[in-house]
Amino acid sequence: MIDIALLRKDAARIGELLKKKEPSVDIDGLLVLDAQVREIRVVVESMRKEKNDLASLASKGLSEENRTRSIELGRKLKEKELELSEIESRFQHALLFVPNIPMDGLPEGGKESNLAVRSFGVKPEFAYQFKNHMELNQKLGWFDFEAGTQMAGAQFPCYKGDGVKVIYALTRIMLRNNAQYGFQPIIPPTMVNRKSLVNASSLPKFEGDFYQIEADGLYPIPTAEVPLTNLHAGRIFEKEELPVRMTAWTSCFRREAGGYGSLERGLIRIHQFEKVELYSICEQESSAAELERMVECAENLLKMLGLHYQVSLLAGQDCSYASAKTYDIEVWLPGQNRYYEVSSCSNCTDFQARRAEIRYRPEKGGKPSLAHTLNASSLALPRLMVALMECYQQEDGSVKLPKVLQDEMNALW
Repeated sequence: MIDIALLRKDAARIGELLKKKEPSVDIDGLLVLDAQVREIRVVVESMRKEKNDLASLASKGLSEENRTRSIELGRKLKEKELELSEIESRFQHALLFVPNIPMDGLPEGGKESNLAVRSFGVKPEFAYQFKNHMELNQKLGWFDFEAGTQMAGAQFPCYKGDGVKVIYALTRIMLRNNAQYGFQPIIPPTMVNRKSLVNASSLPKFEGDFYQIEADGLYPIPTAEVPLTNLHAGRIFEKEELPVRMTAWTSCFRREAGGYGSLERGLIRIHQFEKVELYSICEQESSAAELERMVECAENLLKMLGLHYQVSLLAGQDCSYASAKTYDIEVWLPGQNRYYEVSSCSNCTDFQARRAEIRYRPEKGGKPSLAHTLNASSLALPRLMVALMECYQQEDGSVKLPKVLQDEMNALW
């Protein structure tokens, strides 16, 4: 949630920045509601004071005029309080739909304006007709969509045999790598309540994008970012306790799959996927450096696996709703003939912290300030599996995995 005081102070500049990210955002309407709330609140507070003043005279006996005034004032106060409650509700609801303010220096426009800032390795070349991961899987049998469809519906994969071994081995490599960068492992709940999704900025903006268990008021998580945001909701940290760095391996559940065409078939976009998440809570002045640290941590995994990738700075309109600045790490997938994101690393500044009330004291005993929160995938496992299958395929349809992954699999089985 954005700082409404900042918007009041510099409405023109903030409004222009917000429209670079979401052109349809109604800043003028929000400011009108804000002004109405403040105006009615002044009236209500004045009426409450007058009523309290009249109540203090009651012990001495009220005149008929004051008694009549008190009754009438009580009636009008209830009406005004109801009006204030309704307009405050409309204002808060509107505020929850305003995205985070993008940082200066982001490219303008949408996905087409994203800026590749660096790359690692080179695209693999094949002296034979290479296959995509769906074609390779016919021989390998690493995943089974038909079985998943019978159990749960379309776009739910069932992993088998070496496919399971690859996922577990990758996860161990990721968690060990993340620990070396100071991220503490967490196993959070994979179901959360509505308030947790609001705190993480997923609701109400993306209503309908997530699965819901209505009888219990719970949602299977779309990403571990949600429970990790809420792990310290309402907390005030001392300065020396920051940064807090966490990593979590969870399944993630989203309703977004389907209807994306042949380029996003198979494991590219599915309803349930495994992902290792990075999450940081830090001081405001440290978040820029923390973002770079997160990107480095995620990149190191792809370097260990020898996969070609590029890092892109996202343009304003391609940044997520809660993000002020995002880098995508995109791995090359030969079968799709394009780069696909396997990690999105975002600085959400104080946007989530304001909703979740995550604060810290810059000075001992001082007034608390809002912390900054950051998140990153490290990494999304299905697309990484696609990259490994397609980039390390052999002419006979087998896959020769990199040694670091082979060693990890041998250690497990």
